[in-house]
Amino acid sequence: MTIDRRTLLGSSALALLASTLPGRGAARSTGDAPNLLIGTGGDGHTYPGPTLPFGMVQLGPDTDVERWATCSGYHHGDGSIMGFSHTHLSGTGIGDMLDVMVMPGTGPVQLEPGPLSDPDAGYRQRFSDERAEPGLYRVALESGVRAELTVTERTGWHRYTFPKGAGHVLLDLSHLIGDAPGAAPLIDEVSVAIDGDGTITGGRRVFRWAKGRRIHFALQASRRPDRVSFFGDGDVAQPAGTRQVAGKRLKMVLHWDDAGATPIVLRCAISGVDVAGARANLASEAKGWNFDAVARAARATWAKALGAVHVTGGSADQRAILATALYHAQLAPTLFSDVDGRYAGLDGHIHTVPPGGAAYSSWSLWDTYRALHPLLTLIDPARTKSLIDDLIRQTTQSRYGPLVWPLQGKETGTMIGWHGVVPLAEAQAKGVPADYAAAWPAIAKRSFDFTAPDRNNSHGRELYDRLGYVPADAVDESVSRTQEYAYDDWASSHIARAAGASEAADRLLRRSGNWKNVIDTGTGFARPRFADGSWWSPYDPIQLDHTSQYRDYTEANGWQATFLNQHDIYGRIAQGGGDAAFAAKLDALFSAPSTLPANAPPDISGLVGQYAHGNEPDQHAAYLYAYVGQPWKTQRLVRRLCTEMYRNDPDGIIGNDDCGQMSAWFVFSALGFYPVDPVEAAYVFGSPLFERAVVRLGEKRLVIEAPGNRADTPYVAAVAWNGAPWSKSWIDHRTLAGGGTLRFTMSATPNPRFGEARADRPPSFGHPA
Repeated sequence: MTIDRRTLLGSSALALLASTLPGRGAARSTGDAPNLLIGTGGDGHTYPGPTLPFGMVQLGPDTDVERWATCSGYHHGDGSIMGFSHTHLSGTGIGDMLDVMVMPGTGPVQLEPGPLSDPDAGYRQRFSDERAEPGLYRVALESGVRAELTVTERTGWHRYTFPKGAGHVLLDLSHLIGDAPGAAPLIDEVSVAIDGDGTITGGRRVFRWAKGRRIHFALQASRRPDRVSFFGDGDVAQPAGTRQVAGKRLKMVLHWDDAGATPIVLRCAISGVDVAGARANLASEAKGWNFDAVARAARATWAKALGAVHVTGGSADQRAILATALYHAQLAPTLFSDVDGRYAGLDGHIHTVPPGGAAYSSWSLWDTYRALHPLLTLIDPARTKSLIDDLIRQTTQSRYGPLVWPLQGKETGTMIGWHGVVPLAEAQAKGVPADYAAAWPAIAKRSFDFTAPDRNNSHGRELYDRLGYVPADAVDESVSRTQEYAYDDWASSHIARAAGASEAADRLLRRSGNWKNVIDTGTGFARPRFADGSWWSPYDPIQLDHTSQYRDYTEANGWQATFLNQHDIYGRIAQGGGDAAFAAKLDALFSAPSTLPANAPPDISGLVGQYAHGNEPDQHAAYLYAYVGQPWKTQRLVRRLCTEMYRNDPDGIIGNDDCGQMSAWFVFSALGFYPVDPVEAAYVFGSPLFERAVVRLGEKRLVIEAPGNRADTPYVAAVAWNGAPWSKSWIDHRTLAGGGTLRFTMSATPNPRFGEARADRPPSFGHPA
């Protein structure tokens, strides 16, 4: 066999993934392997269970459902496990999912989990020897059961090795975030049945975050149970011989008299369409009972995905953080179409994707348009094509047009703006082929038809259009809304022009300047403005709201919102008094006292001065120094953020990971560049963290070199592209994506001349500096 470089890298990545992580209490990876416990502590809200890249099934352990800290169902440091459910959200600030939970046990059957504070009170169990790696999770439960989990795209696989004697598996279909005993029911329909061949099927409808979403499943066991028990609402035992039951809080128990004789394997498929879809998914992806073969395939899939970036240099911790960030950046959006292509659309109907296509869920677009989607556009153009095609289809199907935060066929309308237009405009600007014109009618309706239905995310559209801003005495979060609506106008103008709607494109382009109308030039801050044109006074940029009724910013305050503009940076610089004044304002942002009002949400975290790295609104701010000819300040700050805000520990992510956005920021910044405005199709240089990185760009590759790079060399003295000097403080997507070698000369001292000239500064708003 001929061994080429690609084969060598793939084999090395697979070998890395074969190593396991230390057990609980030593939650750090060894060497360069991903540490799946990063983000499971603090407020990272990630989970350690197995999935495939962008997989439908995201299987894993649940430790609690009653705290904000457990939005994902899991929190490192919780001492007991409730069970293993098949769907999770990674890094979000709102909890949902946790569908089809199973829990193995021995001894008397318990039907309630009991509180986290008393693991002896219910079916939850203490655990030890927890190990997590991409595609595989295993843990030892106090009952003596060894639990192992792996996955295909649409099926979850469990292998339970029981101690000698009897044992059982509980299927709890009442389990979900925030549905504690005594709470108002969030599930209104549940059914479960067992067929003559032993296949268990069922489903439920859930009204938590994604109101009314449905999930269906088909589950099989490698050994037929000796008997089954059904429990209806109120945990009422059903008569012997019962084969199906319906209600709102259902449970089922599978009993084996000699569970310890051989390991019991469960394989469970899910579907957002119907039980038939779940059965078909199971038949397609669960052939045979070879758990180890499925785990090997999952490892190999992740080895390929994680092989997109290979780094040398830096510390072992930094390499582990990079590998983990790359892992977390490939969890969402999640697959939502069945093997036959069917999926539940946002219009309430069942649709079928074209051959080779896919539908997706878990679009955290307010977060992920900033860095996650640009990262995927760079390292996985084929996946990006699939995602963009789906965005276009679902935009046409949703009664709200551009996607906001859809979850399993339901548009939640969470956050503000209609940022589903941004990945479309970004992909179009970067040459991803797609039928962008098909999305334009729905985008036009959201942009100009003020009678169209709104969710919370788009309130105040008519006022925004008529007054040029969203007034603070009429609509909540008005300052952030004005600026984010303006950014969506900027993105939408590109789609309009691609669709041949020139007049609409011009109108959107003009309206994208509305951000200016909430920047008070007198104070230099983004400030609440009332319908009569007056400003909130007396103004304090630390505060979040001008009355208890109206919050003025979205997960931000006046300091952070002042730098929210991503698309017209030179307009913002001019409005702020020019280069020197804007640089001084940036200096003040990063050096102001890190104080927040008592009513600040926990999302505003990771403060450096008033800059909040743990939340999205100003995550590009450190890169803005390049636009005033001071990129050395960007370099210093980015290196600091990479080393202070990310650690190889469970609480190693500052703030929620937000479906991979925080992780994607790290991947970009560790490589040495960042997409301040994704639609501009350009990357601003920062400070690379490693001595060398090889990035797979589809069929091409990018090599990033920073020889001799150390912790005390954060500054860029010079840059070369393919051996030729490169004086600019940025590089365009077309050049970078074409492949080549980007070489940074690093230094312990800044080079104020690099990137200082106006001609070397990044473009913005479609124009050079």
